[in-house]
Amino acid sequence: MRQILLQFSATGTEPPIAIAVLSLLVLSVALSLAIAGLLIRGYLRGPRQTGILWLAVGLVLLTTVPELLRFGLPTFTSVGTAPQSIIVSVCEMLGLGTILWTIYGDKI
Repeated sequence: MRQILLQFSATGTEPPIAIAVLSLLVLSVALSLAIAGLLIRGYLRGPRQTGILWLAVGLVLLTTVPELLRFGLPTFTSVGTAPQSIIVSVCEMLGLGTILWTIYGDKI
């Protein structure tokens, strides 16, 4: 029987840690998209309140997009650490703002 050996290399850390981090990133993106999908399905089945859609948008901006940016910016661009942190934080703030506006928008 022939063995197939997979070889991994990671810059800055050990390969098992890099694989664990990447796995958690994929899991968090999948969970946030699943929750957003449930919100959208609830919107389509229910009384079609737009607040539910805005809640889904806020969730995606708070979790999915920042996770993808944390992975994508250093991988595919030459954006430095500080601008990357600012971009990710702005996206998270937009997500939080959207969720707060959805919950308290008519009371402000």
